[in-house]
Amino acid sequence: MDFQAKIRSIPASPGVYLYKNAEGEVIYVGKAKSLRHRVSSYFHEGRVADAKTGTLLREAVDVDYIVVANNKEALALENHLIKQRQPRFNILLRDDKTYPYVKLTLGERFPRVYVTRRLKKDGSAYYGPYFPANLAYRIVDLIHRSFLVPSCTVDLTRYHPRPCLQFYIGRCLGPCVAGLTTPEIYQEAVRDVKLFLDGRQRDLSKSLHERMAQAAEAQEFERAAKYRDLISTVEQLHEKQRIAAAEGDDADVFGYHFENGMLAVNLFHMRGGRVLDRREFFWEDLPEFETDADEVATTDRVGTGALARPAELCSAMQFNPAEFFSSLLKQLYIGQPYVPRNVYVPVDFEDREMLEELLSEQLAGEGGRATRVHITIPSRGEKRSLIDLAANNAKQLYDQRFRVMKPNAKAIQEALQDALGLPEPPKRIECFDISHIQGAETVASMVVWEDGRMKKSDYRKFIIRSVTGVDDFASMREVVTRRYKRIQEEKLLDQKKQMPSLILIDGGLGQLHAAAEALASLQVINQPLAAIAKREEIIYVCGQENDPIALDHHNPVLHLVQLVRDEAHRFAVTFHRKRRQIRDRATELREIPGVGERTTRRLLEHFGSLQAVKHADVAALSAVVTRNQAEAILQYFQVRDSGRPNA
Repeated sequence: MDFQAKIRSIPASPGVYLYKNAEGEVIYVGKAKSLRHRVSSYFHEGRVADAKTGTLLREAVDVDYIVVANNKEALALENHLIKQRQPRFNILLRDDKTYPYVKLTLGERFPRVYVTRRLKKDGSAYYGPYFPANLAYRIVDLIHRSFLVPSCTVDLTRYHPRPCLQFYIGRCLGPCVAGLTTPEIYQEAVRDVKLFLDGRQRDLSKSLHERMAQAAEAQEFERAAKYRDLISTVEQLHEKQRIAAAEGDDADVFGYHFENGMLAVNLFHMRGGRVLDRREFFWEDLPEFETDADEVATTDRVGTGALARPAELCSAMQFNPAEFFSSLLKQLYIGQPYVPRNVYVPVDFEDREMLEELLSEQLAGEGGRATRVHITIPSRGEKRSLIDLAANNAKQLYDQRFRVMKPNAKAIQEALQDALGLPEPPKRIECFDISHIQGAETVASMVVWEDGRMKKSDYRKFIIRSVTGVDDFASMREVVTRRYKRIQEEKLLDQKKQMPSLILIDGGLGQLHAAAEALASLQVINQPLAAIAKREEIIYVCGQENDPIALDHHNPVLHLVQLVRDEAHRFAVTFHRKRRQIRDRATELREIPGVGERTTRRLLEHFGSLQAVKHADVAALSAVVTRNQAEAILQYFQVRDSGRPNA
């Protein structure tokens, strides 16, 4: 079926549509109340296409769709597919910052409590996120001291000959040793911890008072005294929380600054009426922000035609804040265990009320109270002042992040030359970073800064092949060798191919020396090479390792080096996460009887994601696999989602 015929066959149902390019890559994901109306609207004669849409339609050669029951399901699925597929024409959340949660492992015989940054569907209860991060550790420490429920890493499915130090200093009931406690006493402590973390201090205090009275009546005065002390701790915490709640609600406040195709967003996390933390987001040269005079035109199929009028061109040069915040809020909040009661944004957007409803239901589904989430656009008063404050901070972030690149790139290059003692002002910097989790799926990234800005067309990704396990030095040696061996080979055919003015390594002396060894093996000499160490923010220059460079915190040269380093880190982490997701999706499909590696690959290539496979019916699956396999896949997910074990 050709492209236009396929569009005409799309049903007028709510769902999600996925545009694909000639390589079968998903390049845009959207949702619609009516799939037929939305997809066909892209190709109406007389439609004025902005730069993003014009470029999108030139690249799109196919469209897939997934029908869902209602608009809320479409919104949730759209968000899931955007996160999973990372389509380049969607606005993507680029943020590595994670906050800690307190995890209570309810599925274990002797549940434990500890801090984690990874959420799993493993039957545990998660509480958070906590701002600032050390608050989570303080809460867990309080639980150890007051409730004696530990964070043990020892195997609690069997008994051990003696307890650890935590038992002797009164921070653990000792479930690891027979006779120190009983399952009943331990479960009582776990119930208390859960009431405490659920915020049900009144219920917890009432239960503790009853047990204290029972202990006193039985003349178990030592146990009664422990309950008395615990009641005092709980009531003091409850009073602090009551005062904080009276001072103000929990809220997230957004502000932004957009200029010259670059965007900075500031997010304040307010808890109890106070700003406890903030997050920073940056976007640069995104397809949705780019424009070109010959791309903004009256369009039919591919977005070409008469040149746009100046007013249309100016409009296209401005990004769409409503579309942006709609996408950003979905990616930040959908599927998260905690959402603040109030979210303040600077602009309204189309599906705001639907998102409010979905997030409110999500909180209720997580076991929370029936609390309405409000996404509001303050126009005056104190709340508007918060929006203005966030916007002002976004402007400061923009200046700090992007002003180091332009307009005066030459001055920055000369300052970098002086600071690092380079032979000439660096016109091109290539920066490398390594990413893995305990040595699994190790990848590397290379990003490029050239003539004052990041040059994304020259970015490169590498899958590390020669290294097993955790060895960042060997991984760095491999990627630097591969990159510059390739440059040497290309230089034989094209004399314009040159080494960069500066090679920058994300790491310390070990990574720097590994890169230097790689260059030496290629007989590359006198190549400027430096590394910037995390946390210390100290720059090491190859050949001058005994004299590290510590620049002032406000020095624009340090800002530039940090900018390039952070971009390499983000690019590596994103690539690693994507490979891990592909591996995890494939692993789950291969668990289905009759579905092997080849079938798994065909399913993921056709549907684009595991979520899309789950939503497909037998007819859609049968277009890729046999009917027996399609029925087995459908049955597998139906049984799994019902909670019953697969046979």
